[in-house]
Amino acid sequence: MESTPTLFAPASGFGRAAIAVLRLTGPACGPLLAALASGCPPPRRLSLRTLRDPGSGEILDRALVAWLPGPATYTGEDMAELHLHGGLAVRAGVIRALAAFPGCRAAEPGAFTRRAVLNGRLDLTEAEGIGDLIDAETEAQRRQALRQLDGTLARQVAAWRARAIDCLAGAEAVLDFSDEGDVDDAGLDGALLTRAAALRDEIAAALRDDRRGERLREGFCVVLAGAPNAGKSTLLNALSRRDAAIVSDLPGTTRDMIEVRCDLGGLPVVLVDTAGLRETEDRIEAEGIRRTRARMASADLVLRLIPADAPAVAGPDCPERTLAVTTKADLAAKPVAGLCVSALSGEGLDRLLDAIEARARAEIGGADALITRERHRAALARCVASLDRVVAGAPLPELVAEDLRLAVRALGEVGGHVGVEEMLDRLFAGFCIGK
Repeated sequence: MESTPTLFAPASGFGRAAIAVLRLTGPACGPLLAALASGCPPPRRLSLRTLRDPGSGEILDRALVAWLPGPATYTGEDMAELHLHGGLAVRAGVIRALAAFPGCRAAEPGAFTRRAVLNGRLDLTEAEGIGDLIDAETEAQRRQALRQLDGTLARQVAAWRARAIDCLAGAEAVLDFSDEGDVDDAGLDGALLTRAAALRDEIAAALRDDRRGERLREGFCVVLAGAPNAGKSTLLNALSRRDAAIVSDLPGTTRDMIEVRCDLGGLPVVLVDTAGLRETEDRIEAEGIRRTRARMASADLVLRLIPADAPAVAGPDCPERTLAVTTKADLAAKPVAGLCVSALSGEGLDRLLDAIEARARAEIGGADALITRERHRAALARCVASLDRVVAGAPLPELVAEDLRLAVRALGEVGGHVGVEEMLDRLFAGFCIGK
């Protein structure tokens, strides 16, 4: 009880509510419930109890209490839940009583899920799926997070790792039992290398997915670019249906990027308003233009905005993923071909949104992405690099075995089986308290 503190945290939102839920995990849960609720209730059922401060005996609330003995719990430890009346004073009083109990302390963000990972209840990729599910803003993000929480990536990586371990066992046999009649160096040139090559090719194919999973998590990035007064900020406000950007007739009003997140057909889309592209002596505006060009280079789609009332000029330098859009259609002297919109009248906005959604669906649509984070991709790429050296044919059996060990280790990092402490710190820093 002294070495492993018992954690407690609110599991419901703050503010006035009908019910406030507090979660607890750790070895002191049983003694704490005995002191707080006059004994542990029957396991895995809600029981109505009077909660008293263990120190003063003061009545704190009449609440529903759940006692969840481990290890068949979310964290793998003894757990408890207190379903209180949702008043701020009630919750504060119970939290004070919990904090004063020996061996108890308030949980940090992600502490419950962290313990679930450390106790083997969750794979690290499944814990990341929980984080993605909490942050999901669209249907596509929700589906992808549920696939990862369900263990889709964990099962695939475990299967790859088992095959890599089989290859490593063969290489180790050559090293350890080379004097046996049925084990010789030929094993490194035959079936073992064939299996390693097949594994390498399968993982490499998974990496060639155009980063759909990461892009779905982060959102399909659409940059609005064009000359000053091309209608970028006005169009951003019209598409997002709120005043996100300052609109002015003065050229150079927008000097930094403004981002608005949207849900188009269940897909996350990030609209980015940028500084107008032109030659300028203003150092601040020039920096904004430099950032605009950098963002255009990394965007999934660039909307090249050309005002209908302006003379035709050469467009700004854009990456290949560019869609030309004529703005200020209400000022056009004659019909304009292609995508033509007016933020003032609303003309063409639905067509533009449909075009953006079609591009996003073609590039990140669906919920079949296996790799969803840069961490996964980097580890799998290291595995492929190690297997490349194996397949290329190392001069010594010892080098083949070492490269196979590195491949196994890289696959283990994906699921959090090796070198996880720093990864856990980064991951759970973004979780909610109480999760």
